[in-house]
Amino acid sequence: MYKLQPQKFLAELFDTAVRSASPEICLPEHLAKISEKEVCVIGAGKSAAAMAKVAENNLKCNTYGVVLTPYGHNVDCGSIEVLEAAHPVPDDAGVKAAQKILNVVAGLDASSFVLCLMSGGASALLTLPASCITLAQKQAMTRELLHSGADIEEINCVRKHFSLIKGGRLMKAIYPAKALTLCISDVVGDHPATIGSGPTVPDPSTCADALQVIRKYRISIPVNALNELNSGKLETPKPQDIEFENTEVVVVASADIALASCGEVAEQNGIAVHKVGTSVEGETNQVAREHASQVRQMIANQSHKTPFVVLSGGETTVPVSGKGKGGPNTQFALALAIELNGNEGIYAVACDTDGIDGSGDNAGAMITPFTLERARRKNLEPQVYLDNNDSYNFFKELGDLVKTGPTLTNINDFRAILYMPGESD
Repeated sequence: MYKLQPQKFLAELFDTAVRSASPEICLPEHLAKISEKEVCVIGAGKSAAAMAKVAENNLKCNTYGVVLTPYGHNVDCGSIEVLEAAHPVPDDAGVKAAQKILNVVAGLDASSFVLCLMSGGASALLTLPASCITLAQKQAMTRELLHSGADIEEINCVRKHFSLIKGGRLMKAIYPAKALTLCISDVVGDHPATIGSGPTVPDPSTCADALQVIRKYRISIPVNALNELNSGKLETPKPQDIEFENTEVVVVASADIALASCGEVAEQNGIAVHKVGTSVEGETNQVAREHASQVRQMIANQSHKTPFVVLSGGETTVPVSGKGKGGPNTQFALALAIELNGNEGIYAVACDTDGIDGSGDNAGAMITPFTLERARRKNLEPQVYLDNNDSYNFFKELGDLVKTGPTLTNINDFRAILYMPGESD
């Protein structure tokens, strides 16, 4: 009935989402407003090097500085130095790079101007542990947090309070210079204090909040570090602090912009668009079940079968109990396939817009009405793979992983569920 190829169309939607948040698209209009004669450029995240390159190409002034990005995300810049470090578990290279960023802004005066480029991944990269905790202890704490099922706001709350640079402390070092922070948001709600743990943003969370997260997920913290947190000595800078009087923060790209762009593409192809929203959170398997139920209900409510796509963003969490390999998006795709159980005409893609789902080499995965049937032919047991958190290897066996490599942007997870009546695999 419809000539559109479902899987190709879903790939196009994901490409559209990523492209809408690329530094080349979202930064120039904001850079055009900068009229300084010299700009110190600093930053961190998966987009940091790409953002720095765009800044160099668009700023009509002298630029210098340092940005930090994960291994494999480097982009050659001229006057701005690009350093690389580990993500999501920090390493010593991140410690040295964070200190170098602090050194670059040290001694600036009120006539100086700092451009801070922040994107997802900055929290892990900018690793400068408080004196009460070692790098090894912070690495262990990070691993526990990542596997606990805590959401990114909870994880970053703890990270900020054990850091010498996150949670507004970088702005303390920049002051009295003026600062503009441009953010590509990878967090639900686009809160600047959560993006990259808000190095230049006052922190509304408290030591008590961090303690609550630690207790909730039973995170192991060294006794001396726990005592420091209990005493309030690790409190972060707050909105009323004078250091934030000359700073501005702008979110230049987000999931809302991406879903709007994808909606336009779908409508141009005659596909009705239904947006669940960009603030989808919760346990991944449960979110997949809810999406499946919604799509089934929408199909049942149609008097005439017409194609539609359900779009959603946000970030789900996977409490890890198995020993397999995977990330939230492949876990979502597998749980969705199991729940749909071969429903006719339903296709879906679930990918992380940074190109890396969890710690794998894939962005996510794609499913069709025949995913489970193909799995059975290969003697794959979908529920076994799901329970073992081994969604990566399930889709690897089927050849349905989506691999893009680092996209150099990050606006969180992207999901599209397409209903094409009468279509077959």
